[in-house]
Amino acid sequence: MGRYFGTDGFRGEANVDLTVEHAYQVGRFLGWYYGQKKKEERCRIVIGKDTRRSSYMFEYSLVAGLTASGADVFLLHVTTTPSVSHVIRTEDFDCGIMISASHNPYYDNGIKIMNGNGEKLEESVIQEIEQYLDRKMGKLPLATRENIGRTQDFAAGRNRYIGYLISIATRSFKGKRVGLDCANGSASAVAKSVFDALGAETYVINNEPNGLNINLNCGSTHIEGLQRFVRENHLDVGFAYDGDADRCLAVDENGEVVDGDRILYICGKYMKEQGILRNNKIVTTVMSNLGLYQALDREGIGYDKTAVGDKYVYENMSQTGNCLGGEQSGHIIFSKYATTGDGILTSLKIMEVMLEKKETLSKLASEVTILPQVLKNVRVKDKTAAQEDADVQKEAAAVEAELGNRGRLLLRPSGTEPLIRVMVEAEDTEICGQYIEKIVRVLEEKGHLV
Repeated sequence: MGRYFGTDGFRGEANVDLTVEHAYQVGRFLGWYYGQKKKEERCRIVIGKDTRRSSYMFEYSLVAGLTASGADVFLLHVTTTPSVSHVIRTEDFDCGIMISASHNPYYDNGIKIMNGNGEKLEESVIQEIEQYLDRKMGKLPLATRENIGRTQDFAAGRNRYIGYLISIATRSFKGKRVGLDCANGSASAVAKSVFDALGAETYVINNEPNGLNINLNCGSTHIEGLQRFVRENHLDVGFAYDGDADRCLAVDENGEVVDGDRILYICGKYMKEQGILRNNKIVTTVMSNLGLYQALDREGIGYDKTAVGDKYVYENMSQTGNCLGGEQSGHIIFSKYATTGDGILTSLKIMEVMLEKKETLSKLASEVTILPQVLKNVRVKDKTAAQEDADVQKEAAAVEAELGNRGRLLLRPSGTEPLIRVMVEAEDTEICGQYIEKIVRVLEEKGHLV
C-alpha cells in the first residue's frame, strides 16, 4: 500500500483526505498514461459512481483531468462497482473508474481504478500515479485543439449489465418472496430491476438515496433492519448490499444472517455436486471462520487462504484457476462471470442453489456451525507503529497461547482506514471479548489510541 492508495483504491474523507485536486490529477495521469499507450487512437475510459453527495464533484474533477489529457470519457452515472468492471471487459475500454467508498459513511469517498480487463489496477501503475501526485514526475502535456477529449452519456452500458445479470439465472424466481436492502447506494439503480425481471415478488428497503443516507443504519453493515423486514413480511429470503454493491450478505426465511463464509460453503458444495468447482477448491481469507473449514473438510472440498481483501482473493484465483472465492464480509467472486465481487450476482447464485435443490436457505446454511467471532475496530494514530509495537505483539502471543487449538486471534491493520482490527474466535462470545480487551488495553497503555 502506498501513501494514497490502499487495498481498495484511494479512499478518505471528501475534501479532507481526498480532494478535487487529487481527483483531477488522477484523471490527468490516467488520460496521459493510456493515451500514450494507444498512440494513434484516442483512449476510452468509463466512469461509474455511487450515491454520495461528493461523487458528483469527483466525477466532474476526474472528467476534467481525463479530457485535458486527451481521453474520451463515458459516464455510466449511478451504478455498481461490478457493472463498471463488466462494461470495461465487454465494451473494449482501456480503463475504468468507480467513485465510491464502498461501506464507509457518506462523508468518505474513494477512487477505484480498474485496468482493461476489469481487474484492479496493477501495483506498478498505482506507484506511478502516486509519484505523479507527489510531483516526482515531470509535467504532463495538455491536449489541445482536436486532441482534447470529450464526454459521453453511457447509461446504456449499465442497462446491458442488468441484462447480463438476468441472463445468468437458471430458473424463474416466480413464487419467491425476496427482500432487498439496497443500502441507499448503487444497488438502488440495479437490483430491483433484475429480480422483477426474473419473476420474483420483490420487496425493497433503503432504495431512496439522498446523498447523505448511503450505508446509514442499512445495508450489509447494518443488516438488522433486513432481518426484521424478512420476518415481519414472511419473506423466503433477503439480500443486503453495501454502498457500491460489490458485496452481499443474506438473511434466511427466519431472519437469521447468512454471512460470506456460509455463502461460500453453500455455493461451493453445490458447484462440486455439479462438477464445476475447479480444482475442487475455494479461496478464502484469513478472516474466514474455523467452522467453514471444518464443514469444507467434511465435504472433501479444499481451500486456499489469502490476506484480507478481495484483491488478494482474485489474484489467487487468476493464478490457480480456482473459480470461487471470497470474504466473510460478503465479497464473493465467481470467476466465470466476474473479475470482482458482485453482490447482485451473488444473490442470484444463492437463489439458484435454493431453487435447484428445493431447499430453504436456513437448511442449506445449517450445515456450517460458525464459532463465535468478535471483531473490534480500534482507531489508532499510526497503524504500523501500533501493529509492530513489541508489547502489543507480546500480548498477542500470550492470547494465542491461551487459546491454543480452541480458537484464534487475528490482529491486522485496515487497508482503507486508520484502524487496527482485533478479531478473536473462541467457543463463546464472552471469552472472545475478554481476549480482545487484553489487546486493546495494551494499545491504550502504549498511547496508540486516538
